[in-house]
Amino acid sequence: MVTNQRIHEVHAFVLHTYAWRETSLIVETFTRDHGRLPLMAKGARRPGSAVRGVLMAFQPLAVSWSGKNELKTLTGAYWLGGQALLSGIGLLCGYYLNELLLRLLPREDPHAALFERYARTIHDLAAGGQTAPLLRSFELALLQELGYGLTLDVVAGSGEPVREAGQYYFVVERGVLEAEDEMGDSAALSPVFSGRALLAMTRDDFSDADTLAQAKSLMRRLLQHYLGGQQLESRRILIELQEL
Repeated sequence: MVTNQRIHEVHAFVLHTYAWRETSLIVETFTRDHGRLPLMAKGARRPGSAVRGVLMAFQPLAVSWSGKNELKTLTGAYWLGGQALLSGIGLLCGYYLNELLLRLLPREDPHAALFERYARTIHDLAAGGQTAPLLRSFELALLQELGYGLTLDVVAGSGEPVREAGQYYFVVERGVLEAEDEMGDSAALSPVFSGRALLAMTRDDFSDADTLAQAKSLMRRLLQHYLGGQQLESRRILIELQEL
C-alpha cells in the first residue's frame, strides 16, 4: 500500500512551469534531497495565491509537498534569498542548464552534489562570470553525476594514464583511446583531443582557450548522443544570438 508522503521545506529550484487547468500550475523542480520532481501548485495562477510570486526560476526556494502519486501537491514555498536575478546571456545560459536537467535527469533520483553545483553555477552566472567555462564545467559534472563514465585521465582498456603530450580520441561508451589505435569507423567520427586538454578538464580547469574549445567539441558530441539527437531549444537560441 502506497502511503501519503509529506515533505517539509526542502531546498529546491524551479526548472519549468506550465499551466494546468484554469488556475493551477505544474512545477518541475530540482530538489537537493529528492532530485527532479513535478509538483502541482493548486490555484497558483490566481491573483491572491501565496506562491504566485515565489515560483521563479533561478531562485533558491524551500518547498513542501504531500501526496502518494507521481505528481505530488505543493503545500508551501518560500524564497530563501541571497540570489541575484539572471539577465542577458546569463539568463539564456540558465535556461540551457534547466533544459539539460529536464531532458537528462531522471525523476526522483537525488543528486545532492549536482544540486550544489547547479546553485553555484547560477550564482556565478548572475555575478557575470564567463559563461563558456561555467557551461562546460556544469555539463561535465552533469554527465559524470549521471554515471556516464567520463574518465578523461585514463586510457580505456590499457589503464595507462593520459599523457599531456599525447593525442587521443574519445569514443562514447568506451572512453579515451590513443589516437594511433585502430578504431575503424569510430575514428572518423571522433575529433582528436590533446592529453593536456583532457587532463585540464579532469581538474575542472577551463582557463585555457584551447582546452575550452576542445571541451566544447567533446561536450557537444556527448550531449548529442545522450539526448538521442534531440536539439535543445535554448541551445538553438544561443547559437542564433552568437551568429548575430
